[in-house]
Amino acid sequence: MSTVDERQAVLAAKFEAIVSHLDERQRRLLFGAEARSIGHGGIRMVARAAGVREATVSLGVSELDSGRAPLGRVRRPGGGRRRVVDVDPGLRAALLALVEPDMRGDPMSPLRWTTKSTRNLASELTRQGHRVSADTVGDVLRSEGFSLQGNAKTLEGRQHPDRDAQFRYINEQARVFRDAGDPVISVDCKKKEIIGQFKNAGRTWSPKGDPVKVGTHDFPDKDLGKAVPYGIYDLAANTGWVNVGTDHDTAGFAVESIRRWWTGAGQAGYPQAQRLLITADAGGSNSYRTRAWKAELAALATEIGLAITVCHLPPGTSKWNKIEHRLFCHITMNWRGQPLTSHEVILESIAATTTGTGLRVHAELDTRSYPIGIEVSEETMATLDITRHDFHGDWNYTLNPSTASGPRPDRGDMPSQPAPRYLTGPDRHTLSHPALTGMPRQQLEDLTTELAAAQTAQREQQRHIRRGSERRRAPGAGPPPKLTPADRVLATVLYLRRSFPQPLLAQLFGVHRSQITRAIAETQKLLDHHDHTAIASTARFHTPTDIVSFIANAEAIKIKPAS
Repeated sequence: MSTVDERQAVLAAKFEAIVSHLDERQRRLLFGAEARSIGHGGIRMVARAAGVREATVSLGVSELDSGRAPLGRVRRPGGGRRRVVDVDPGLRAALLALVEPDMRGDPMSPLRWTTKSTRNLASELTRQGHRVSADTVGDVLRSEGFSLQGNAKTLEGRQHPDRDAQFRYINEQARVFRDAGDPVISVDCKKKEIIGQFKNAGRTWSPKGDPVKVGTHDFPDKDLGKAVPYGIYDLAANTGWVNVGTDHDTAGFAVESIRRWWTGAGQAGYPQAQRLLITADAGGSNSYRTRAWKAELAALATEIGLAITVCHLPPGTSKWNKIEHRLFCHITMNWRGQPLTSHEVILESIAATTTGTGLRVHAELDTRSYPIGIEVSEETMATLDITRHDFHGDWNYTLNPSTASGPRPDRGDMPSQPAPRYLTGPDRHTLSHPALTGMPRQQLEDLTTELAAAQTAQREQQRHIRRGSERRRAPGAGPPPKLTPADRVLATVLYLRRSFPQPLLAQLFGVHRSQITRAIAETQKLLDHHDHTAIASTARFHTPTDIVSFIANAEAIKIKPAS
């Protein structure tokens, strides 16, 4: 065998071992490099050894001789198969219409109520005539700025206009109480837990392949029952107290939990305390609307001899309650991944909860029964010694140790005002007090006089519409209206001030709530027409007693409710 044949055989063996691992352009460059190293006749020799055309080897030599930087691609620009989105211009728009049906596409899209995975999207696009794979759908979505996203709990709904002011008020109250050495606690009821061999969210270390086995269904066990953990977190001491109930989460249960905390820990921790501040959510068993909550707290205040002040968080802000992220979250982390098989397990898990900042928690079981549906009458509420704060008295109030309301103050030299129609509480003169209406009495009288003619015309028009013809009796005939024009203006102004709910106005004016609603709707139109805007007040009244106390505190006058 000649030297040329031997060298060609060596090249053939080299090419057979390496060429299969190279792409098209790399092969050309390899062939070109070997041909240049051989010199004259190298192109033909390499072409025969590799089994390719001489033009391919010559192209490789030319690319090496050009001195251009590596191209980074096999084919020249424009070579290869075109992308699907280029071949099918309507594909991108059709895909975006599927993933954003509320904004760009048909709300009746077949995928409107289906998980928009790339597989489902590709199937729907193919059904529409756009042949595409799931991988291509993913590439197009990423190029349009899409990515896999979960739900983000950020929408808080409509915010109360005094939300931030209430938070500042709570912080100021807490600072005053702590500086005076009085206890400040945050209370709430944790999520109810079912007892038994049920799945508990979270993971814990276990031997591989041997997880804790739990039931396939989470049907409550009637014998084991449930657990209702109600927590009390002491802000100054950084300690928690959890009363684990077995019945219902009621106002009685909530106050009993506070009573147990005070007896077991609070009394010893604050022996010189004269008052107690409670921060609580706006809803649940400790809602500011629940009468039983206030009645039970009043009884507790008398029992322990402390004035109990309650400040509620604004509606929709329960996640900002201190107990949520200083106590409950650590309890959840402590028992994650472990079935809560008994009340003892729950108690031990809660009591074992600690943090690096020194949190310590006590837990005890409460097996008492707390029936639901207990109603507290208006008469009982009237006997409570409750002082509503000037700022949002519905959210901020103090229950004094004595539940006796005592004699009502005398009216003194207040001018006599006939009020035979008012059922209970302040008369019309008292209700027109500037602290309640937000305007001087003379201004209210001028406004009433200004609207009198418009009210008469409005009333005649409404009667004409109901009759369907002209009146047959002289003006003034028939029974007098239950609400005089002055009453309608006064009730509307008080309601627009956001201090008086309609049920309370109906009670004060001695009419049905529907008449108050109709009067407010009609009079508000006249006020708007006369460019009168009522300034909202932060005071909130629920009973006639609240009104008397508010005026007495504001002006230091004594008012006797009309009998």
